[in-house]
Amino acid sequence: MNGLDWAVLVAYFGVMTAIGVWSHKRVGDVSDFFTAGGRMPWWLSGISHHMSGYSAVMFTGYAGIAYTYGITSYVTWALPIAIGVAIGAKAFAPRLNRLRSRLHVASPLEYLKDRYNVPTQQALAWSGILLKIVDVGAKWAAIATLLSVFTGVTLTQGIIITGGITAVYCTIGGLWADALTELGQFVIQLLAGLAMLVIALNKISDQGGLSKALDSPKLHGHGDGFAGPYLTVFFIAYLFIKLFEYNGGMWNQAQRYMATKNAREATRSALLSAGLWFVWPVVLFIPMWLSPLLVTAQKPDGSDAYGLMTEQLLPHGLLGLVVVGFFSHTMAMCSSDANAISAVFTRDVMPVLSRAARAWDTRAGLLAGRVTTVAFLGLSMAVATQVNSPTFKDIITVVIKWVAGLMGPIAIPFILGLLRPFRRSGPTAALTSWACGLLAFFLVNYHLDFSQRTDVKLEYQVALPMVISLVLYVLVGFLRPEDTPERDAVIELINTDDDGSAAAAVPAPAGAADGVAGTPVKD
Repeated sequence: MNGLDWAVLVAYFGVMTAIGVWSHKRVGDVSDFFTAGGRMPWWLSGISHHMSGYSAVMFTGYAGIAYTYGITSYVTWALPIAIGVAIGAKAFAPRLNRLRSRLHVASPLEYLKDRYNVPTQQALAWSGILLKIVDVGAKWAAIATLLSVFTGVTLTQGIIITGGITAVYCTIGGLWADALTELGQFVIQLLAGLAMLVIALNKISDQGGLSKALDSPKLHGHGDGFAGPYLTVFFIAYLFIKLFEYNGGMWNQAQRYMATKNAREATRSALLSAGLWFVWPVVLFIPMWLSPLLVTAQKPDGSDAYGLMTEQLLPHGLLGLVVVGFFSHTMAMCSSDANAISAVFTRDVMPVLSRAARAWDTRAGLLAGRVTTVAFLGLSMAVATQVNSPTFKDIITVVIKWVAGLMGPIAIPFILGLLRPFRRSGPTAALTSWACGLLAFFLVNYHLDFSQRTDVKLEYQVALPMVISLVLYVLVGFLRPEDTPERDAVIELINTDDDGSAAAAVPAPAGAADGVAGTPVKD
């Protein structure tokens, strides 16, 4: 990178910070900070939902899969997400919106106190927070790895730079800042991605054209939808995991639906995000699929291929724009995760731990949300410095194995609890499903001495925890039904069609003296 590239990068950071400062004016209370007060346009919510769903891991871990195996990187990653979000547009998005418009909550997990009980809410909250600290840590490590390729800064320096700037704008501006910066990041990534596509195709034309390139021995097998460890079983498992994860299992995704004005706009938001997932990753992946013809990866897993291709093929200025594109995805996901975790901690965890937190006024609650956001980012940045340690192994292992394997047991009680057919599943079913799913993850990934297992295929390491969790949630609910009139009332409010009430005031957080997470209000 030269001075022009650095100017582009610094300008990007400056604009992101400016958006955060501007968004500060739109944040007056906890509802504004965590759900944009229910005033976010559906198109902004949809773009934000899409952008907050992936990070620079795509340009490292998944770029390595694309370099090694070809189009399976799309078939077994982006395609399942697109299908899952499309299904969720009707099944989950409107119900998640009603959590805010009907139950008047500011955190996705606030409704769990009434849907199940406080222990269930706390189990899902704490395990989800701990998982996200590791997940976001992997994202910081991924972008810092790319930054080191282009600038020579150390991994720790890269983590501090990106994490520090993200902390400024998302702490000041809340969900509004996240969504608006994600809109700007989408435009930047659109320009950067198209530029890389055109240049990569132009380089291939110099080698005889695309048809000749596809016949190259270096791309042998790159046209197979399933390759390596990413086979049919992995695809099916990943589809179910992403169905839960991207429809609210990742709490930041649930916030995007909660932030829209009504259930109908939440559905439109989800459909826009699904459409982007079907199309946009293809544009980003094509240069990665062709990368074996353009560069020689130095790392065994090929995770540095896209960085090398960017560095070698792009002119200065444009190189800076593409590097900014890397940052845009990571900062979008990490900032939105930070806001979601802050919502869960301040609204669901703190009121249970502290009597004083139950009486927070608007100012105190908002301050607590901002402090928690900074604390979460700091912890995840600390984890990022350890992401390549023997415990985590490497970036792609953390993202695929840990997140995919653990997301199911945490997300299933939360997501299925929204639906009428699962009304019989109560606290016993939820906690049994959660605990046994986490235990299954440990047993298929580690020996009892905590050493990593090598005798279980990746698809089963990812799939079995989710399958066990799902089966137990349904089975225990059938054998030991715990539906009550109070729980049924919560489910009916979530499932009843409405004309979409607008922004709603947020009551005291979960654990308040009245014992209700959010008072259901009939339209």
